Amino acid sequence: MEKKKEKNELFEWIKTIGFVIVSAWGIHFFLFAPIEVNGASMMPTFENGDRVVVDKIGPKLMDYERFDVVVFEAKKDTNYIKRIIGIPGDRIVYENDELFINGKKYEEPYLEEYKNRLKDNGTFTEDFTLEEYLGEEVVPDGYFFVLGDNRRNSTDSRDPSVGFVSKDKILGTAKAVFFPIDNLKIIK
Repeated sequence: MEKKKEKNELFEWIKTIGFVIVSAWGIHFFLFAPIEVNGASMMPTFENGDRVVVDKIGPKLMDYERFDVVVFEAKKDTNYIKRIIGIPGDRIVYENDELFINGKKYEEPYLEEYKNRLKDNGTFTEDFTLEEYLGEEVVPDGYFFVLGDNRRNSTDSRDPSVGFVSKDKILGTAKAVFFPIDNLKIIK
């Protein structure tokens, strides 16, 4: 009788440990993933080497929104982290360092720190239209127009090798920096 009880207890422990391992793997694989930022294209929002929590499931249940920071597959085995500027149907224009979407001016407070640091008289984001860069007047259905926050040093939708980003290529939204500890923050 005692031996049977020990076997049942051992079996329960094995089931519990197995459940915890499978749950942790499932959370990592399906819900959240840590991503390391490589490069300076999203400074000052993210620094090179920051580790970011990416929400993989939330955006699958809801739509991506303008100004969400997303991680997407740019090339095989290469992910980029950028900010959505244009959603399907948007007409994007930059004039005199100001963003206009469908004729309406939008503020970009996440750029102020870098704009204030400019030492030359140039603009932070050059003048352009979607048509000039990508040959389209509006962002196509199922795609997004993305830019890095470090506009002078970012490979993003302005580059034809990236172009519009398909919704199918987006892995999720960046929600928080969790490492290094002194960069800890929630992304808005």
